[in-house]
Amino acid sequence: MTTPIPVIYRDDHLVIVHKPSGALVHRSALDRHAPIIMLQALRNQLGQHVYPAHRLDRPTSGAMIFALTPEMATALGHQFQDQKVQKHYLAIVRGIGPEQATYDWALREEDGKRPKAEMPAMEAETHVRRLDSVELPVAIDRYPTSRYSLMSVTPTTGRRHQIRRHLSRGGYPIIGDARHGKGIHNRFFRDNFDAGRLLLAAVMLEFYHPAHEQTLRVSAAVEEDMTALMHRFGWAGHCPVNQVQWQDNTQSNVPDTSDRRDAAS
Repeated sequence: MTTPIPVIYRDDHLVIVHKPSGALVHRSALDRHAPIIMLQALRNQLGQHVYPAHRLDRPTSGAMIFALTPEMATALGHQFQDQKVQKHYLAIVRGIGPEQATYDWALREEDGKRPKAEMPAMEAETHVRRLDSVELPVAIDRYPTSRYSLMSVTPTTGRRHQIRRHLSRGGYPIIGDARHGKGIHNRFFRDNFDAGRLLLAAVMLEFYHPAHEQTLRVSAAVEEDMTALMHRFGWAGHCPVNQVQWQDNTQSNVPDTSDRRDAAS
């Protein structure tokens, strides 16, 4: 039996789910072996068409919005395009990350269709903040110990692989990033902590709900492997939970398996 996609919030206009790491949003000829295609899985689970309002890379997990009507998809798409949606991520990176920093290196598209050098450079901005760090008495690279950090990441633009590329260029690659990280550290986490994937999670989305005419803020818990790491490293206090909060500060904790519809709809 197929495991259902965890629903964090649902009403008659949109649904916010927890996208598992490894799931593709759309079916793609470039990757025929993805375990889950979100559009197909959600359509089957909800019994209706869904429309992605934005995207998450295949290895990234976390909160993702799907509209339930074309009109809502258009309205939400404009908010993302106009950078009116607040997005927060958690990332586990190599090294002691900065207490606070802004990376604004321009990025060229990485779509594989043309050499990257031929693509125009696009403005990109990512704000990072170190939440915690750990030093392990293990010599993985050229140092006698190995240090890692839990970073809060807020992108204000949405370039392809922006967070991964900015953190890597800043000297703090995300663990599990095969393209922009360092293999020896990725293998250490895979072999010792059963965490062989990109440790990047979308944990919060805040946007204006056009149908309810209120701001909706949704937090998402991280997956079990990342939760286990955060507990092991003493970072349990930074573990997010599934939570729905309207602008009027009415809050409700929503279990992963919920299919809760908003009472006002």
